[in-house]
Amino acid sequence: MSPAIILLETSTSLCSVALMEGDVVTAVRHSSEPRAHAAMTAPFVKEVLDERGLKVSDCDAVCLSMGPGSYTGLRVGSSTAKGLCFGGGIPLLAVSTLDVLVAQAVAAGLPDGCRYIVPMIDARRMEVYTAVYTADGQRLTEIAPVVVDGAEALFGATLCGTVFIGDGVAKCEPVLAGEGRWFRQECPTAEAMLQPALREWQAGNYRDTAYFEPFYLKDFIATTPKKLF
Repeated sequence: MSPAIILLETSTSLCSVALMEGDVVTAVRHSSEPRAHAAMTAPFVKEVLDERGLKVSDCDAVCLSMGPGSYTGLRVGSSTAKGLCFGGGIPLLAVSTLDVLVAQAVAAGLPDGCRYIVPMIDARRMEVYTAVYTADGQRLTEIAPVVVDGAEALFGATLCGTVFIGDGVAKCEPVLAGEGRWFRQECPTAEAMLQPALREWQAGNYRDTAYFEPFYLKDFIATTPKKLF
């Protein structure tokens, strides 16, 4: 059976929605407008479904990029995914946002000599959420927040032959730059979720829609807005 799955990626500043049918992404919407996730995610879902002449109930699942990432973005994605699942009577799937970035790097093509992929999601202050993967997508380390100043000691020369990818790359590139290291400053996209989502679907790894929570990794900390004047 070839599934139709709604893909939601709201973990960073890029809000994106895609529709996969079988092993192909057939419709995509993106917006990098600041703080627009709450306003754009649901309309994007409607647009990709309308483009393909489908309803939510015609789909087999919703798959969410579950983090780590922006607290607000993940909340928007989670609430939208749950609403679609309950409203359409379909199950919920979820994949790690770092897995999405790894799939994105592989899909774009890896340079000769690449042995590792290190996805990096921008975290608060001078930190990134990261882990180390092999070039074929196997995770070698636990997902954790890493202080940028300590990144060289963590990754170092042992990772010569590494692609660093994600919206946190710009923080680390000055520290990690060196021969045999490639840097791709980009946000994860919904269309890059295709292979991770397909694996979850094939394995039957459905989430408990009512009790599912995104992978925040760190607790939310409210801050006082800066004065504009």
